Amino acid sequence: MSKRKKKSGKSTPPKRRIGLPFLLGGAGALLIAAICLLAIFRGRTAPNVAICREKLALLEAEVFRDGTDLGKSPAGGQAGYAVFLSLSNTEERASVLCATGASLRSAWDAVGEKAEAFLDGGNYDPVWVKADIVYTSRILDAAELNKEVLRARSEFFRYGIALDARYETALLEAELNGAKIYDYENGGLDFSYLNTYLKKAGRTPVERLPDAYTLFQCKGWLCDENSAVWALNADGLDYGRRSVTVDADYAKELIMNASAFLEDQVQEDGSFIYGMYPRFDNDIDNYNIVRHASTLWSLVCRYRLAPDGELAEKIERAIGFMLDYAVYDSQGRAYIYEERSDEIKLGGCGVAVVALTEYMDVFQNENYRDVCRALGRGILSMLDQDSGEYYHVLNGDFTRKEEYRIVYYDGEATFALCRLYSLTGEPIWLEAAKSAVAHFIEADYTRHKDHWVAYSMNEITKHITDNEEYYAFALANAQKNLQVIYERDTTYHTYLEMLMATFEVYDRAVEHGIAVDDFDLRMFLETISTRANRQLNGYFYPEYAMYMKNPKRILNTFMVRHDGYRVRIDDVQHNIGGYYLFFKNYEKLVSYGLPEGGT
Repeated sequence: MSKRKKKSGKSTPPKRRIGLPFLLGGAGALLIAAICLLAIFRGRTAPNVAICREKLALLEAEVFRDGTDLGKSPAGGQAGYAVFLSLSNTEERASVLCATGASLRSAWDAVGEKAEAFLDGGNYDPVWVKADIVYTSRILDAAELNKEVLRARSEFFRYGIALDARYETALLEAELNGAKIYDYENGGLDFSYLNTYLKKAGRTPVERLPDAYTLFQCKGWLCDENSAVWALNADGLDYGRRSVTVDADYAKELIMNASAFLEDQVQEDGSFIYGMYPRFDNDIDNYNIVRHASTLWSLVCRYRLAPDGELAEKIERAIGFMLDYAVYDSQGRAYIYEERSDEIKLGGCGVAVVALTEYMDVFQNENYRDVCRALGRGILSMLDQDSGEYYHVLNGDFTRKEEYRIVYYDGEATFALCRLYSLTGEPIWLEAAKSAVAHFIEADYTRHKDHWVAYSMNEITKHITDNEEYYAFALANAQKNLQVIYERDTTYHTYLEMLMATFEVYDRAVEHGIAVDDFDLRMFLETISTRANRQLNGYFYPEYAMYMKNPKRILNTFMVRHDGYRVRIDDVQHNIGGYYLFFKNYEKLVSYGLPEGGT
């Protein structure tokens, strides 16, 4: 698949020549020009310095509001107080400055002077300015640091580090994880990545790693491009991220922002720029047609919220790309072909049907009815209706290749069969879906914690509204896993989808008088609230994005922190899917007991 990076569109302006009398020699002309410029600018502040001063004044008002109780020498004995300023122009990794002092005021003033010196005489635009103040610290030796880093989940060791007692070489947690300096495989710090980062930042490399380190955490504030100041969480899983309330309006904002990112990934041929590792702005050299189809689905859902012509054109382009990979066997059955692996995946056929039926419902046409029915027949060819089990992968020539690949395919295919019944009213699709669901129940698919199973159960209970066994299984799929889902430390973006699809089943059960007394509604709603908030830790707010190589490229989209901050189209799609259902059902959630504001 071709990958196209957007160009910045900026060009270098032509240099302005200063005209001087021809009788002066070249050196004299330069001298007089310099004197003239000094006279013009003497006493004036460069615009970028003025902007920084304004932002620092706004930050200062928050930092010193009612006094900041940090205790005595929170950064450590020789450092006293330590303040970091991170400056970002949105186009490159933030520049981070640090100063210490005997008091918070002296440290603040010192780092402010460093910021002005950094900006003065240059054209660096401080769009985002972030202040971090050390409020707690401890010293450990190299062996102890190695153990603590090894025990942590990848990218989840949330401490800054000073390599010396005076913080002359000190880095924020976001710098360390953003530049891959923590070594989660071997423990401690990666010496090579550390010095590479220091050199690129214009800082002095270290000759060796020290025998002891000062670990610290900070209270932080960010002043954004609109001069709004955001207080950042100072501990826990939300460390370094703004505190916000997820309600319907905020969920919609997340959907719109992340969808705009996906729109920007649509290329001329209808494929997506598949993904990237933003720490070093490296594209992911891969493609997966199943994920293409699911991403297309999320864009159609976004269009439902706010129709627009440009998005409609991109959706059509993405559909065209997907259907270019539709292949037909001798019996007229259609499949979605994965060219790279020379495979036909059950899941690809399933999600393609979901995306196309969603499209036809939103755009009120039947443009893809025939291809959906052909894809449905392809799915049926991979289903044993006696056992309810699917065959997962075929070769490109339609011969069988792999009986089982991943459990998600079963739910995707069943969801598609239910959608085909909605589209056509033909019993063949519903009967096949019932066979698959019977297998889900018999084989206890609740153990998979599968969002696609939740989607398929939500869809089938729209058509079979009185089967108590279906409701019991669908609700158990969530309830048996609530504690694990509630406690999960990573964003695990499919969990909110699973919970919200199950919520629609719960609401339908209540509507149709199905007994739900054994269902723990309070814990269920609390878990929905927790996951809606937890997923924000995987959203590229400026305070996260500014420590990546190319912040503006990944701003306001979703990532997977524990996999090197990976941004992939399906990562974004799953987040959109969960928040879409949260937005759609928000009023009902509140009526059932979700606190107003969600989190």
